[in-house]
Amino acid sequence: MSRDFGFVEWFRPGDHDRVEEALEGLATSGARYLRTHLSWADFVTPGGSDWFDWLIPRLGREIDLLPCIHYTPPSLSRTGRSSGPPRELKSYADFVDHALTRYGRHFSHVELWNEPNNLLDWDWRLDSDFLLFCEMVGGAAWWVRERGWKPVLGGPCPFDPLWLDLMGERSVLAHCAAAGFHGFPGTWDSEESTWGGWDLHLGEMRAILDRHNPECEIWITETGYSTWRNDELEQTRRFAGALKAPADRMYWYGWRDLPRDVPVQEGLWFDPRHYHMGAVDEAGKPKLLARLLSAEGVEGVRSMAGLCAPSLSRAGRPAVITGGAGFIGSNLADALLSDGEEVILLDNLGRAGVEDNLRWLKARHGERLHPVIADLRDERAMADAARDAAAVYHLAGQTAVTTSLESPVADFEINARGTLNLLEAIRATGRPVPLLFASTNKVYGALEDLEMQPGERHVPADPEILAHGIGEGRPLDFCTPYGCSKGVADQYVIDYAKSFGLPTAVLRMSCIYGPRQFGTEDQGWVAHFLIRALKGEGISVFGDGRQVRDVLHVTDAVAAYRRLMAEVSAGRVRSRAFNLGGGPGNAVSLRQVLEEIGRLTGGPVAVTEEDWRQGDQLWFVADTRALGTAIGWAPAVGWREGLAGLAAWLAEHRVGRVPAAEAEPLRARRSA
Repeated sequence: MSRDFGFVEWFRPGDHDRVEEALEGLATSGARYLRTHLSWADFVTPGGSDWFDWLIPRLGREIDLLPCIHYTPPSLSRTGRSSGPPRELKSYADFVDHALTRYGRHFSHVELWNEPNNLLDWDWRLDSDFLLFCEMVGGAAWWVRERGWKPVLGGPCPFDPLWLDLMGERSVLAHCAAAGFHGFPGTWDSEESTWGGWDLHLGEMRAILDRHNPECEIWITETGYSTWRNDELEQTRRFAGALKAPADRMYWYGWRDLPRDVPVQEGLWFDPRHYHMGAVDEAGKPKLLARLLSAEGVEGVRSMAGLCAPSLSRAGRPAVITGGAGFIGSNLADALLSDGEEVILLDNLGRAGVEDNLRWLKARHGERLHPVIADLRDERAMADAARDAAAVYHLAGQTAVTTSLESPVADFEINARGTLNLLEAIRATGRPVPLLFASTNKVYGALEDLEMQPGERHVPADPEILAHGIGEGRPLDFCTPYGCSKGVADQYVIDYAKSFGLPTAVLRMSCIYGPRQFGTEDQGWVAHFLIRALKGEGISVFGDGRQVRDVLHVTDAVAAYRRLMAEVSAGRVRSRAFNLGGGPGNAVSLRQVLEEIGRLTGGPVAVTEEDWRQGDQLWFVADTRALGTAIGWAPAVGWREGLAGLAAWLAEHRVGRVPAAEAEPLRARRSA
C-alpha cells in the first residue's frame, strides 16, 4: 500500500490545451505518476511524429511518465486494424527501440501493449494461444531491458491469472520489471461476476510472479469508477480502496471526463459509463475526488470515505434533509440535531466546500447524523431515504441561473425530475410524511411589468408593492431554465397534496445568507461579495448595482422552516406556497451592501460593472405577511447585524488570516 498515486490520461493528436489543463490539475492533486499512450498507429500518420515530439517531452518534464506503446499501424497489421498483430512481429520491437532513442530521456519505464485480452486492443482470435503476442512483446521486453529501461507488461481486463501464468511459462515475465493489473470494480459488467477484491486478485498475481520472477512488481495500471449515476462519493471510496491495495503503484483512470464528441473504441456514446470516468467533469469542474485531493490530499479522501459510512437510527423516525450538507441544509440540520432529533442528511456532495459542512455536523453530533450520499436523480436512493422518514425538508437542487442556461437538461433532471422522484418515494411509503420544498422567487419571473421610479435604488412606483413586497397572489411567470425547473417542482409539490393527500408546503425564498455559505459569482452573492472583499479582490456587479433584494439571515430561514413544518405536520397548513425573505425591513441594493462591506473591512471595495444577466430582477422584496400569519414568524436579524456576523465568520473559517487593516473593524464589530 502506498500514498503515491498517478492518473491515466489518453491524449489525442492536437490536444495541446487538454494537456496543459491536465498537467495543472495533476500537480494540484498531488499525483506523482502519469500513464499515457504512445500510439504506434498515430505516430506513422501525417503529423503524428510532430505530435509525440511535443507531447512526450512536455509530459516528461513535469511528472513521472509511463508511456504505453500499442496499436499496430493498419498498413502493417495482419487484419488491417490497429488491434491486429503486425505481419512482422519484430517491427513492434523496432518501434519501441525507436521510441527509446527518440524519447527515452523522459521516462524510466515503458509499458508494452494494453489489455491483450480485449479484442479492441489485441485481436486474439488470430492468436488464440498468444504465441504471436508472446513473441512480439517478449522480444520487445528483452530489448528494452538490454537498453537500460524497465519494461512493464500490459495488464489484461478483466484479470486472468491463467493468462499471466502463461506469460511466465513463456518467459515474458522474466524480462519485466512490473506487471500491469486492470480492474474497475463497480463500473463494468464484465467484472461483475468475477471480481473478488483487491487482496484476492493481487494475491493470485503475486503468487504467479513469485514463481516466475520474484523481483517483478505489481502495478495497478488502470482502475477507476464512472460517475454516470452522479455518485461522486462512490468514486472517492473506490479510489481510497485502490490506494489500500497491495500494489507498488496505482494509476487512476482518468483525470478528466471524455468530451461528448469524442468516440471511444466501441463508438460514439456506445456506453455512457465511458464518458464519466474523470476526477473532473468535461468542463473541468472538479468532482468530489479532485476537490479532496487538491485540498487535503490522500488523507482527505480516506477521511471522507470513512465519514459517510451508514449507521442505524437509535430511536424513532429521523427527519430527512435533502441538500443537508449545503448552506441552509447544514444550518437546519444543526438546529434539529441540537434539539435531540436524528437526521438523515442526503446530499450528493457535488458543490465545492459542502464536505466541510458535513464534517462539521458529524463532529458536533456524532451518530445521530446519518449521511446518505446520493443524488436526487437516483430513484432507489430516494426510496431508501424516505422509507423511515418522519419529515422531509427538500432543499437539494441546482441553484444557479447561469448553470441552468449552460445545462438546461441537467437543471431539469435535478430540480424537476429529482423532486418528482422524491415525491414518489414519499408516496410509496403509504404514510402521510410531511414535506417542505425550497422554491425560489424566480417563479415570479423578471417582474418586467413593474414600473420603476428613478433614484439611488430601483424601487417600484406602486406604493402598495413598495410598502409590502411581492405577494403570493402574483401570477407565476417562469423565466430562465432555472425558474422553469424550480417552478415545475413548486407546482408538483403543491399538487401532490391535492392529488395524493401528502402534507406539503412550499417556501419561495429570496436571498438567504449567513454562516456556512459558499458564495460564488453565480449564487450566494452576499457571501461572495464578502469573500472577495476580505481577500482584497475586486467584485463584479452584473447590472448597475441599484437592483434591490430583501436579504434574510439563515437563522431566520431555519426558524421559518421549523415552524412551518410543525404546522404542516399538525395538519393546520397544507398545499400552500409562502414567500420567505427579509421583507421591506431588510430590502437593500447591491450598492448599499458593498458600502457596508467596505465599512466592515476598513476600505473601499473595487467594483466593476458587467452586463445584466438574463432573467435578473431589478427589484424583489417578498411580502411575508401570509407566512407570518400562518406560523407566527417574522425576521429577527437586521441586515447590517447579519452582514457583520457573516464577515466575522468568513474571516475566521473561510478566508483565513485577514490583513490587520481589515481585521480591526471586524473585531470591533464583533465586540460591539
